[in-house]
Parts: sequence; C-alpha cells; structure tokens
Amino acid sequence: MSVAARKHCPIQFAGAALVLSITLGGCAPQRPYRIPGPPGSSPVPSRIPSPPSPPPSLPEAIYRPLPQDPKIREQDLKPKTPPSQSAKEPERKAGTVEIRPAPDLTLTPPPLPDDSSLLAKITPGVTPQRAASLRLTDEGSKLLDAGEPAKALNRLERTIVVDATNPYGYFYLAKAQFRLGRYAESLNFLAVAESRLSGEPFWLAEVHALRGENYRAQGQLQRAEASYAQAIRLNSGNRAAADALSRMHAEPLPVSR
Repeated sequence: MSVAARKHCPIQFAGAALVLSITLGGCAPQRPYRIPGPPGSSPVPSRIPSPPSPPPSLPEAIYRPLPQDPKIREQDLKPKTPPSQSAKEPERKAGTVEIRPAPDLTLTPPPLPDDSSLLAKITPGVTPQRAASLRLTDEGSKLLDAGEPAKALNRLERTIVVDATNPYGYFYLAKAQFRLGRYAESLNFLAVAESRLSGEPFWLAEVHALRGENYRAQGQLQRAEASYAQAIRLNSGNRAAADALSRMHAEPLPVSR
C-alpha cells in the first residue's frame, strides 16, 4: 500500500464508524420528551390519563324525586281488602219470596161518618122514582149479605130501570157481578158509579175498595194495592180496604225468575 493510501485509511475508518453509529442510533427506541419542571417538583408521569367518560344519560323520571306527602296515614299503607261476602246484600235465589212493603198511609184523614144506609136517603125532597129505586137497592144489598148474588142481581137490575141516575144501584150491581165472578162487568159498573159519586168520599172509598177486590181476584196485585190505598186515603175507616191490605202484606210475594 502506498503512503497516500495509508493516509486516507483512517479517514475511511472514521467515516464508516460514523455511519454505523447513526444507523444504530436510529434503530434504538426514543425516550419520550419530558418538559423539565421546576426544581424539587415531582416528575411528570410519562402518560397523562384521559378523563373518565361521563355516565350514560338516564331518563329524567329516574332522577325525579319522589313526592313527599306529610299527611300519609298508617291506614293508607295497609292493603285494602275487599268487603266480606257477609257485608254484601244476599243474592235472591229463584223461588224465594219477599215481603211487600206497606204503603205510607200516615197522611190519611180521620174516618168519615157511616153513610151506608140507603133508606136514610129517602127524604121528603126525593122523587118517587128515586125513592123506589133506593128501596130496591137496599133489598138487593141485603140479598148480597145473605150470600145470594144471583137473586140480588135480578133485584138490582130493576133499580136502574126505575131510576137510571141512581149511583148506589150501579155500585151494588158491580158488587153482585163480582160475587158471581164476572170481574170485567163489575169494573164497568164501578166506572159508572164513580162518575156519579164524585161528591161523596164515603161511597168513593167503597168504589175503590171493591175495585181492589176485582184486581186482586184477577192477580193484579199492584193495582189492587193501589186501589185499597186510595180507598183508605178517602176514608180511613173503610174496613174492607184495611183488612185486604193487611192480608196482602201478610202473604209473601213470589219473586219472578
């Protein structure tokens, strides 16, 4: 090797060493850069932790505070139990009976004087036809009391032939028809008698009582009871209506299925 070549060898070796150090230095791991702190302070961590993520949003109803009721009572906290079966109204079974309530008769007037005598109505001012008709009516009523409605009917039919305006004759004709079981005919005669006895409450009470008997015989109990009650309102001393109402209230009323 020449002298000039030897002079250049160290330079080549130095350049090779420099290239090798640069190569090795680039492959080595780099230290993180740290900002120098003031003297005496604690070292800054190499990694700054990320802030915690906020909790997921919940419905507003969850965060809503419960209402505070200072008036809550102890019995309000107890469970409500349904009423016992014994407290309920017992159910009515088919075939059972119920008692019919009595009508309110507290406002009835006092009993009227007895005006049932037909012969007492024959006064000096009465016409002969009316007097004869009243005598026949009185005979027919006595036959009814004796239990002979057929004979009474024959006698009573003559009363309106003699005097067609005799209201008592129509009433007793209705009574005879009722005793014979002819309820429709009896009700017809009662309608005529009622129209002619509008000013005589004693006899109007007799008409309503007999109408109630007709309704009761036909099974129309509600209409019968109403007629009896009307008779007592007109004359609280009407024994036929009072006795009929007493019998009806004593009898059980069958419940319809």
